[in-house]
Amino acid sequence: MHRLRLFRLFHVLICLGLWSGAVQALTASEASAIAVGETDARLEALAKAVATADDRTAAFIQALADDAVKVSGGRVFIVRDGKGVDPLTGLGIAVPADAEDVVSNNRMRGELDNAMAALKLFSKDDKLSLQGVKALLKEPDEARLPLVEKALAAEKDETIRTQLELARAAALLGSSDKDRRLEAARAMGQSKTPETKLLLNERMKAEADPAVKAQLEASLRAIEGALAWGDKLGALFSGISLGSILLLVALGLAITYGLMGVINMAHGELMMIGAYATYVVQGLFQKFLPGAFDWYLLAAVPVAFMASALVGAALERSVIRFLYGRPLETLLATWGISLMLMQGIRSIFGAQNVGVENPSWMSGGVQVLSNLSLPYNRLVIIGFAAAVLLGMAFLIGKTRLGLFVRGVTQNRPIASCMGVNTARVDTYAFALGSGIAGLAGCALSQVGNVGPDLGQSYIVDAFMVVVLGGVGQLAGTVYAAMGLGILNKLLEGWTGAVLAKIAVLVFIIIFIQKRPQGIFAMKGRSAEA
Repeated sequence: MHRLRLFRLFHVLICLGLWSGAVQALTASEASAIAVGETDARLEALAKAVATADDRTAAFIQALADDAVKVSGGRVFIVRDGKGVDPLTGLGIAVPADAEDVVSNNRMRGELDNAMAALKLFSKDDKLSLQGVKALLKEPDEARLPLVEKALAAEKDETIRTQLELARAAALLGSSDKDRRLEAARAMGQSKTPETKLLLNERMKAEADPAVKAQLEASLRAIEGALAWGDKLGALFSGISLGSILLLVALGLAITYGLMGVINMAHGELMMIGAYATYVVQGLFQKFLPGAFDWYLLAAVPVAFMASALVGAALERSVIRFLYGRPLETLLATWGISLMLMQGIRSIFGAQNVGVENPSWMSGGVQVLSNLSLPYNRLVIIGFAAAVLLGMAFLIGKTRLGLFVRGVTQNRPIASCMGVNTARVDTYAFALGSGIAGLAGCALSQVGNVGPDLGQSYIVDAFMVVVLGGVGQLAGTVYAAMGLGILNKLLEGWTGAVLAKIAVLVFIIIFIQKRPQGIFAMKGRSAEA
């Protein structure tokens, strides 16, 4: 009973103190009483301090919650990163060698968290207020109703008010009054969030009254119906995001394999080169242009393209040129080159993955629904893939180089008779496909770690996209990439990631058996056969 009275006193004092708006500086005796002694006495001192808390008090309570407080001779010290701070003044202070850590049991930790949530709840900073509400939502308690209702009466921000109403309803779920539980169950049915669903499910296990239980079930059905749309749209967006990545990877292969007929097993390593080029540009910006770091991608994109394109051109000139029309030898040669490139990267950058940071404008996301957030980096990659696709379509369909590539692809002897330098066109086309692989690597660096094995994860999927779409067909590549991406993500929700991959592979095998030319009719050098 004594503990219960203290608990109630704690919350009453919080409410009274915050209601009155009285603010007093933290004293040495208050700090010592909160940090040292029996738990009940510490809780009582904590309640009194919170009732008239200032910024120093809040900082001290947070330090206690973080186990960053020591005590020596009745004096308390905040210690962070080996440096002592006086909790009364906020100034640096030497910590005695005999200072001991302040130890808090689970009960004390819980009340420290409650105190911080209460202080945040009435903060002038909307972000802190929202954090305070969410902290109260995690552990709803009817004893906190006065606190929540007071905050609700004073709050003007609609977003925070909505969360406070939810916190009030969550607290009422545990009420001994049946009518209040019914009111809470109805109110929570209006909040279509995963957190609300979790709270209602937890209450369902403990609820005995049939009427309240029926209302809880009705609210759960309403919430689950709303969340289902978020899940479906989330799966669709994930599929489009994966499809855009597959499209970027497959576009370069659509030139080297689709148009030129070269089975390039080093295509994944050309992507890897683009990703490491992005990493290098990032490092240069961090060292020499830290103020312009948010724009390093603008420089990384052309650098990644040129790095991969130059490696691709060198590869075509030195190896591929002598293996045209010999697919098995080309496959083996490029596979060996892929191993050499991976080992070269390991020798230069190490075997461990390296991190490539997102610019600030690519961090975060758009909250569309309570259970659906669209990350900015994924949205940017989708837009980037569309831009690369349009640029490539224009280059192949509307430019002189594209005309030469199509001419050489369709009939090399005639193109040569018309004065086209077929050897140079081969080099340019292979370099273009390699450069696009570098762009894919640049994009992939924004959604995952960059390592020597980066390309190995996508090369098989890229070949499947090109073959399924129709060799030499850009439109088929787009349809195949998006189709496989969406199909894979939809199947993952039912079967899991591994079985989804297997199902997609079986589908492709069956499709190719029935339609060997892919979605669109095959065009290219092999079309003459």
